[in-house]
Amino acid sequence: MEIGKVPENVLKRAVFKQIRHRRQEIILHSGVGEDCCAMEVEEGYALVFSTDPITGTDKGIGRLAVHINANDIASSGAEPIGVLTSIILPPRTREKKLREIMQEIEEACRELSIEVMGGHSEVSDAVTRPILNVTCVGKVRKDRLVSTGGLVPGDELVMTKWAGLEGTAIIAQDMEEDLLKTLPDWIVEEAKGFVKYLSVIPESSVAVELGADAMHDVTEGGIFGALWEMGEASGVGIIADLYKIPIKQETIEVCEVFDVNPYMLMSSGSMLIGCKNGNLLVEKLMEKGINAAVIGKATEGNDRIITMGEDFRYLEPSGSDELYKVQKTAQK
Repeated sequence: MEIGKVPENVLKRAVFKQIRHRRQEIILHSGVGEDCCAMEVEEGYALVFSTDPITGTDKGIGRLAVHINANDIASSGAEPIGVLTSIILPPRTREKKLREIMQEIEEACRELSIEVMGGHSEVSDAVTRPILNVTCVGKVRKDRLVSTGGLVPGDELVMTKWAGLEGTAIIAQDMEEDLLKTLPDWIVEEAKGFVKYLSVIPESSVAVELGADAMHDVTEGGIFGALWEMGEASGVGIIADLYKIPIKQETIEVCEVFDVNPYMLMSSGSMLIGCKNGNLLVEKLMEKGINAAVIGKATEGNDRIITMGEDFRYLEPSGSDELYKVQKTAQK
């Protein structure tokens, strides 16, 4: 395709043909020439919006983008309703690639019972690989809205699933050949399959029912970054035990190959929850088949600390995610 807007005939075939309508709240749908979407909101409810791009990989970006943004919505206690997509493609991208991205987006939307509400697609020489930005819209009863900054001293910190899920899956997909030089193929295949854990919507609903004070999905910077961000947003201290943080052996193996810290690796699919009774929440999550553990608590003051037996380290604001170190290594 040439630089500029995606041609209308391609747009109809590769984009609109993939989209299905499934939310009654949406009353103005995506279509040629439609620059906006519209949704009806019930009284007593708030709309919640989140937007994030996928830049760390071009494999499976449709699925990743939908889940990551839906997770942001779920972390506020809200129900995701739909997404707006902006797809920027490099010159000479084939129509097939655009169709594949849209099929990934639609498949993820189907899994979450949400809808593609609209968006934009174009070809530009400003990018060398596809870039996808998604904005997700959700709704929540005003009295059930949860923030990252709601943590109070004494709250226990519950982490769901395992550290480094998203980053492990991306590395396994993008660096498969390098990993297979060191690791058995079954480990690499398991690591690639971590994409099945990406949604935190199930744990969000359990946490909201139990009255969680704060929720935060664990994304760039990994669990260390999420702990810092929740503490900073709430104005409290944090103490967490490294040995209580759940992590998959596949993640440890993949990270050892590239000498990166799995606790500072993208971890979409994991949620950090602040609540009064962490053990009760863990019990309820386990009943739903969701792995979880109490890993720490909120404290007075501003120190954010990770303990490791008798040793400890102070947390700092997250810098560049460990995933980017792996990608830089691959480029050398």
